[in-house]
Amino acid sequence: MGVGLLGLFGPIVCFGLSTLGAIIAMIINGPAVIGSWKKCYLQKKPAPFILVIFASTCLSNPIYGFITMTALAESVILNDIQVFSMGLIAGSAICISAFIQSICSASAAEAYAETGQGFGNFLMVIGVAETLGLFAMVFTLLFAG
Repeated sequence: MGVGLLGLFGPIVCFGLSTLGAIIAMIINGPAVIGSWKKCYLQKKPAPFILVIFASTCLSNPIYGFITMTALAESVILNDIQVFSMGLIAGSAICISAFIQSICSASAAEAYAETGQGFGNFLMVIGVAETLGLFAMVFTLLFAG
């Protein structure tokens, strides 16, 4: 692979978008969890600490971005345009996956705080959104060689 500007920028874009997705997700998850705890306090119910899991579901996405970034940066079979394109597409997919996770996590936090039930079911739905980011990472790794 020739190392031109696009070849250097692609992996950085991948990691940046993946991390941006996690940041956006935390903007959605954090207040939802805090609001769910507030509702519990107002109703004189114990606030379930387990809601922290819903707030943290987006933490894996930057890791996927980092792994993908590293594979793209080390690829010897892709040219600069391919590295940039794959970084942009994979990073965007991981970012969107984090966003979808955050919407599901916010709803799950509210529902669990209200009912105290369904934790496993909620995690399964969040896991489906997580899998989208994993697919983006794994398939990019396969093509990056």
